[in-house]
Amino acid sequence: MNFEMQKANLLAENIKDFIGFIHKNLENNIFFMDRDKLYQIKLIVEDYKFHILADELIRINRFTWDEKYTHYLVNQFKKGLSIIDEYVERNDNSLFMMAGRLYTLKNLSSIFRKD
Repeated sequence: MNFEMQKANLLAENIKDFIGFIHKNLENNIFFMDRDKLYQIKLIVEDYKFHILADELIRINRFTWDEKYTHYLVNQFKKGLSIIDEYVERNDNSLFMMAGRLYTLKNLSSIFRKD
């Protein structure tokens, strides 16, 4: 398997895990985060269609590496991620548990820079 395909699939799996983390915390409030602010992040995730981006990244990188479309999807993801990151920074006192997940997603998505 191509190394670029593995990176794209790893990013997609982490996006799905991030979405699951948000839903799990909204249902059970595991880390005692502010539900209203967490719900706002959920709305941003839905607005930027992170689940569709993750599914599409997995689909197009299953058998072959499609560089152009992968970079397009990653750039769409980065737009939503930057908004979430800014929101978490402004509300760090009640959303600090999101920082680790966001750090991972930012680093994985930064791998896909066009040179």
